Amino acid sequence: MKQNNQVGSQGWTPERIVELRGKLFVITGANAGAGYQAARILLSKGASVLMLNRSVARSEQAVHDLKLEFGEDARVSFVRTDLGDLESVRDAARRVLQMASRIDALICNAAIAQVAHQEFTKDGFESQLGVNHCGHFLLSSLLFERIEESQGRIVVVASEGHKMGLRAIQFDDMNWDNNYHPNKTYCHSKLAQMMFAYELQNRAGAANKSVKVYVCHPGASSTSLINEKVNLPTRVTWWLMVKLGLVQSAKLGAHPEVMCATESNLTQRAYYGPTGRWNWTGPVGECELAPFVLDEASLKMLWLWSERATGATWPV
Repeated sequence: MKQNNQVGSQGWTPERIVELRGKLFVITGANAGAGYQAARILLSKGASVLMLNRSVARSEQAVHDLKLEFGEDARVSFVRTDLGDLESVRDAARRVLQMASRIDALICNAAIAQVAHQEFTKDGFESQLGVNHCGHFLLSSLLFERIEESQGRIVVVASEGHKMGLRAIQFDDMNWDNNYHPNKTYCHSKLAQMMFAYELQNRAGAANKSVKVYVCHPGASSTSLINEKVNLPTRVTWWLMVKLGLVQSAKLGAHPEVMCATESNLTQRAYYGPTGRWNWTGPVGECELAPFVLDEASLKMLWLWSERATGATWPV
C-alpha cells in the first residue's frame, strides 16, 4: 500500500537542501544521465562529489564541465571503476579510502539495461546482474566501514522494472543460460539490488550499525540507459516515448537519489521515487513496496549467494 508522502503533497525538490559543505558523496555512473545530474545538484549545495565511472575520457569531460559550471574550486573528482570487473571494484575502493576521510553517502546509481544478447562480465556473471548487483554489492562492502564511521548512507537506485520480471530471484540459473530475455533479466538484476538493500537494513540494524540504507527509483527518465546494446524495437519505443513527452528529464530522475542521500527522517523500509501515473513521473515521495521484494528467505539466500560469488566480507 502506498504511504503518505513524507515530504509533503508537492513532493521532494532540491530546494529542501540547505547546505552540504563538508560532506562527501560517492556516486557510481556519474558522468552522464541521472548520476551526473545528482552530482550537479550536490555540488550546487556545497558538497564534494567523487564519481566512480568506467570511462576515463567521459569522466574527465564531466569534471571539466562541472568545474566550468561551478568554478575551478568545485570539489569534484573521479576514480575509474568498472563494476563488471571485481578486481577493478577492489582497486577503486582502495583509492576511494585513500582519498576520502569520510563518506556521507554512497549512491549506487550506475546500471546497464536490456542488453539484447546474453553477455558476461569479466568474472563470469550475466552482465546486467554482474554490473547492477554484484559490482555494487562488493563496492558497498568495501566502503561500509568508512560510511559507518561517517554515520552515512547507502542509496540503491532500483527501477520500476523490478515488478515486470519473474518477481523472484532465479537461484537455479542466475546467469539465465536457459531463458535469457533482455528485459526480464534486467528486471531480475534490479530486484536483486533491492533485496540486497533490504537485507543490509536487517543486518545493519541487528549489528547496531549507524549506516542507513535507502532504496529509490528514477521513474521514466531520459538518459543514455537505452543504448546501442538494446534491441531495435525497444530503442524505437523509447525514442517515441521521449518524443511524446511521456518521460521526464534526467535532472528530475536524479531527485529521488539525492533525496535519499540528504533528506532527514526518511523511513528505511520504504521505496522512493516519482508517484504519478505508473510511477513514471510526478511528485517524488514514497511509492508502494511490493511484498515479494521483502521475502525473508530470498533476502537471506541472495545475500549468501552474493557473498560467495563476489568474495565480499561484511562487518554485519
